[in-house]
Amino acid sequence: MSITQISINNEVPKTNQHLVDKCPECTSKNLVHDYDSGETICGDCGLVLYEQMMDKGPEWRAFTAEEKTSRSRVGMPTSYSIHDKGLSTAISQVDRDAFGRKLPLSTRLQMWRLRKWQIRSRVHSSVDRNLAQAMAELERISSKVSVSPPIKEKAAVAYRKALDKGLVRGRSINAIAAASLYAACRKSGSPRTLREIAEASLVNKKDVARCYRLLLQELDFHMPTSDPMTYVSKIAEKTGISGKTQGSAIAILRMAKQKRVSAGKDPMGLAAAALYIACLQNTEKQTQKDISDAAGVTEVTVRNRYKDLKKRLNLETPDTLKVSLQAISTK
Repeated sequence: MSITQISINNEVPKTNQHLVDKCPECTSKNLVHDYDSGETICGDCGLVLYEQMMDKGPEWRAFTAEEKTSRSRVGMPTSYSIHDKGLSTAISQVDRDAFGRKLPLSTRLQMWRLRKWQIRSRVHSSVDRNLAQAMAELERISSKVSVSPPIKEKAAVAYRKALDKGLVRGRSINAIAAASLYAACRKSGSPRTLREIAEASLVNKKDVARCYRLLLQELDFHMPTSDPMTYVSKIAEKTGISGKTQGSAIAILRMAKQKRVSAGKDPMGLAAAALYIACLQNTEKQTQKDISDAAGVTEVTVRNRYKDLKKRLNLETPDTLKVSLQAISTK
C-alpha cells in the first residue's frame, strides 16, 4: 500500500485543512509542509495528511529584487501620515502613452480635467482638507527635525485622535500638529525638545505647549519621564566631545539618578552639566558657553547644575584638586 493510499483511506476532509493541527494516527503535532510537492506529512509516523496544498504566493517567478519589484502589482502600504492613508489614485502629469507616443491635444485636455477633479475629490470634505493641511505640515516639521518614519506615524495617529475628539476646532492646525509630533517624540524617547519643534513649526512655543497639555489631558496620554542620558550624545555631537567623555558623563548621570539628584531638574541642563564635568575630568577644553549653546540652555543653568552635581555626588575636578592641594601646602 502506498503513502497516497494511506492518506485516502484515512479520509481526512480537505475542506478542514486549516482546522487539523495534529496527526490522526499518532496525534503528533509535528507536521511538515512540503510546498514543492504540495503535501502535508506527519514528521513522526510519515502519514500524508493532504496531497494538495493551496499556494498563496504569486503566480509569477522572480529571481532578483529588481525583477520582484517590477512584477509586483500591489501598491504602497497604508500610512496614517497621508491624509487619505494612501488609498486613493493619483493621476500624474504625463503627456505620453504606454508606448512613449505623444498624446493628442484632446486627450491631454481630458486627462488634465480628470486630474483636476481627482484632486478635488480627494479633499472633498472639511475633514479631508484639515487632514491634508495637517499631514503636509507634519511632513515638513518631521523632515526639519529629522525624526524617523515610525515616530511620524505615531504623531499622525495622535492628530487623527485629536481631530475625532474635536480638539482642533478653534485652534491652530500647525500648533496641534507640532504638539502631536512632540508627544510622539516624548513617547518614543527621541531627544527632541519643545523649543526645537516650536522653531521648526514657526509657531510660538507657548501655543505648542498649551496644545501639548491639551492632548495629554483629553486623549489620556501617559508620557515617560525624560531621561537626561538621551541628550548627551546630541550635545556632544554639536561640540565635538569624544566618546570617552560621553561615557563619563553618562556614568555621572547614572549616579545622579541613583541618589535622586536629578529629580525635578531640566534634563537638558543636567546633561550639559554632566558633560562639562566629564570634560574637566578628561582634560577636554570645552567652555560652559560652548556646551550651553549646544544644549540650548543658559550658562547660569549649566553653572548651577554643575555646582549641584559636584557637591551632592562628591565629584573631583581639576579645580577642586588644585584648591585642596593649596590648602594642604598652607598647613
